[in-house]
Amino acid sequence: MGIQGMELCAMAVVVLLFIAVLKQFGILEPMSMEDSSDSELELSTVRHQPEGLEQLQAQTKFTKKELQSLYRGFKNECPTGLVDEDTFKLIYSQFFPQGDATTYAHFLFNAFDADGNGAIHFEDFVVGLSILLRGTVHEKLKWAFNLYDINKDGYITKEEMLAIMKSIYDMMGRHTYPILREDAPLEHVERFFQKMDRNHDGVVTIDEFLETCQKDENIMSSMQLFENVI
Repeated sequence: MGIQGMELCAMAVVVLLFIAVLKQFGILEPMSMEDSSDSELELSTVRHQPEGLEQLQAQTKFTKKELQSLYRGFKNECPTGLVDEDTFKLIYSQFFPQGDATTYAHFLFNAFDADGNGAIHFEDFVVGLSILLRGTVHEKLKWAFNLYDINKDGYITKEEMLAIMKSIYDMMGRHTYPILREDAPLEHVERFFQKMDRNHDGVVTIDEFLETCQKDENIMSSMQLFENVI
């Protein structure tokens, strides 16, 4: 996967890699047209019971059939109805054996673990996925900002952005072409801040992030790539 343009915004890389993993492990399976009476959420088979379909429909932009299909894929990979961080890292390590996906998986796990309880429930999964695939540009960008804002203080620092960029490079491994220089992540971060840090105070706020991204054609194009994934 090409990683040109990451200095503008790593959103495309974040979403492409995440969706690629979901498809590889069958969580994003084709929507089934079978009778929903036979595929209602099978709550009795899992330890953690998700919210009802109606409530999840209200919280997301998925249909009942889509939620049923997503749940079947989720349950196949996560029979307990929960995904802990170690499992999340294992899935990514299997998909990116040429690199070290541990840190990237950690950051992405925290972005999906909305309540910070150390586990991704089915509700966490579909709410986040709904934003990435069906959300407005504003919602997708807010989700991306939350990913980059590692300590959740409302600002993206150079240290935080560098940690994210290094994790992506580490995950891609040494088999990218052309071979990446060791200082490439830092260069990308500097370009990112030159573009995003409007008042040059050393941090990027949500307003700066949203304003800059929405004025950038490349970033806006990346926001549209994932709307018809499922």
